[in-house]
Amino acid sequence: MNFELVVDVRANGIWIALMREGKLIELHEEKGNKDFMVGDIYLGKVRKVVPSLNAAFVDVGYEKDAFLHYLDLGPQFKSLDKYVQNTLQGRQKVADLLYFKPEADIEKSGKIDDAVTSTRQVLVQVAKEPISTKGPRLNAEITIAGRYIVLVPFSQKISISQKIKNGKERDRLRDIMRDILPKNFGVIIRTVAEDKKISEIDNDLKTLLDKWKLIHENLKTAKPPKKVLGELNRASSLLRDLLNDDFTKIHINDKELMDEMHDYISSISPGQEKILHLYTGKLNIFEHFNIHKQIKTLYGKKVPLSSGGYLIIEHTEAMHVVDVNSGNRSAKGDTQEQNALAVNMESAEELARVLRLRDMGGIICVDFIDMHKKEHNKMLFEKMKELLKTDRAKHSIIPPSKFGVMEITRQRVRPETNIETSEVCPSCEGTGKIQASIMFTDEIESALDHLILSGKYKKLTLLAHPYIASFFTNGIISKQVKWFFKYKKWISVKPVNANTFFEFSFLDKDNNKIVV
Repeated sequence: MNFELVVDVRANGIWIALMREGKLIELHEEKGNKDFMVGDIYLGKVRKVVPSLNAAFVDVGYEKDAFLHYLDLGPQFKSLDKYVQNTLQGRQKVADLLYFKPEADIEKSGKIDDAVTSTRQVLVQVAKEPISTKGPRLNAEITIAGRYIVLVPFSQKISISQKIKNGKERDRLRDIMRDILPKNFGVIIRTVAEDKKISEIDNDLKTLLDKWKLIHENLKTAKPPKKVLGELNRASSLLRDLLNDDFTKIHINDKELMDEMHDYISSISPGQEKILHLYTGKLNIFEHFNIHKQIKTLYGKKVPLSSGGYLIIEHTEAMHVVDVNSGNRSAKGDTQEQNALAVNMESAEELARVLRLRDMGGIICVDFIDMHKKEHNKMLFEKMKELLKTDRAKHSIIPPSKFGVMEITRQRVRPETNIETSEVCPSCEGTGKIQASIMFTDEIESALDHLILSGKYKKLTLLAHPYIASFFTNGIISKQVKWFFKYKKWISVKPVNANTFFEFSFLDKDNNKIVV
């Protein structure tokens, strides 16, 4: 299974597409403002304690106060609070916890007002980014994620990923951590640590301890609200979590970011830097890798299936509802039951991809086509479970009901990527009326005529919507061929899925956009 990462650096941010066998499975947008990303650690100030919610609202610098529930304080909250207060007051001189005396764990069924008070300064970590009208969701059980391990200050536990099944390997990893882990630090061993050398794990631990020292250094002079440690950018965090031998290529259209990622890959996986490729093509990088077309297909209300069926996805305030339709699918010799099973299995595969791609969270109700045989419903349930195994978000699945409805609950920690796939006609602006005398193709040819006659351009490329591009290129004696005879110059025509129907532009020989 081959993975590729395509990184599109734009003026207003960065778009990152994760591809599996050429299919888009994850899409991330990193805006210019990198604050309040999951994993960021802040020194915040408690603004309000709400006993009825058993929670507190904390000012971390966002326009809305962040939410901190008692259950998200973590068992070692008293130890963390003591460390933070002592650091702020200058009594905790070093980051090392060797001589730090931990406090007793807080009670699981305790009350928020027993743990924090208004105006209290607290060290918190973003657990869920701001979504819609809500501020960030926080926790106070600070963790620092690395390539192979996650460092948990003030904990004594060594936890191992459940995906590591081999008993001997689990014992080996546990023994390694017992030998190298400093006092008063716990750790979570990640799946990618399996079969790794002691030196690799030790280097990862040293990097995380350096980050803990940086937190301590930043805390000394911090005034809330203040970020004391930032998470990696999305591209690097994806590499940290996913990079393995299945990654074949990473395409980037920006030299500066490529150099940053080169340094990062060198630090976490030396020798794999060769998978980085700087994209210098004429077309937009997302257009070149057919990502724009997949985005428009997969983010719409109607998601087509290759067999002719389709999914209808409706978003409501409380949940997402998905309806599976067989459409014009037909298979000779198939009974209604066999046809329903085939469409449902294909729909499950596409749905698993869409859930991850859109990062849909909460309750998702899927109305599959009714199947009367229990074994078929069981096959569908097992297929859905298998497909969602690779989804990094926490989720649970309830088997199809007697009406064929399957319920999925899925965690979402970042804002749902909602891309508008319908367009208002730029000619009539949605009114349904245009000036009959205006011919769009004439407008393009008029602009081309003007550019050619100006004599400034030795080479021209027309970028247009695929339908418009095909109008100019189809046929033996196409419009494009006629242009060649007319101008004694070949005009390249490139279809661009990202363009609206009435949007076009010209590029010069250096791929710079020409203002017509």
